[in-house]
Amino acid sequence: MTALLRYQTALLLRSQRWLPPFLLYVVVLGVGVQGGQPLLDSLGWTAAVLLPTAAWLVRICVLGEPPAARTVVAAAAGPARAHLAAVLTALGTAVLLGTVATAAVVYISDPVGADHQHRVPVPAAAAAGFLAVLTCALLGTAVGALTAPPVLRSTGRAVPALLLAALMALVVSGSPAHAAVTGLVTGSRSATVSLPLLPWAAAVLVTAAAVAAACALTSRRAP
Repeated sequence: MTALLRYQTALLLRSQRWLPPFLLYVVVLGVGVQGGQPLLDSLGWTAAVLLPTAAWLVRICVLGEPPAARTVVAAAAGPARAHLAAVLTALGTAVLLGTVATAAVVYISDPVGADHQHRVPVPAAAAAGFLAVLTCALLGTAVGALTAPPVLRSTGRAVPALLLAALMALVVSGSPAHAAVTGLVTGSRSATVSLPLLPWAAAVLVTAAAVAAACALTSRRAP
């Protein structure tokens, strides 16, 4: 599995297909986060924008191999393991991107509530923001796994499904990503910090089930 992850990571970096989602994330983050803004609000935005970015990265990694190379890797390691390595590479890239963004946001933001009067503890806020980033990265990975091949093979259906699913994961009540981001925004209003442990745990379970289903379908549809 380590060799597969290294292979997928090298493939992603050399292809430079990571640039569009990376640049989009940076641009949208720059629009929504400015220096001196309340810390928890900025962390909520940082996490929310990462969800569609993670979904896009999954699609890039799953479709990044030439057909011949994909066939060889699947024959050597098994189609499910090869698919899992691509998905995990996307997840790791999203988590790394979100972690760097979280650190930058903590550095430039003002550790106060939405009223700019009550201070919030920076370590606790950073931990809550990081958990929210993990939650959104996981949910984005689940969305990407369920809207990319082999689940959806047609680009005309997969891309709209990805966008719709990413939006629903952010706005629908009961979604772990919605709960994590809402917790940060609500905490900013009252200048209190609560760790989104339950949303993170739910995201782990949802993503594990989604990725397992995608990998199982990969094995069934393998030639």
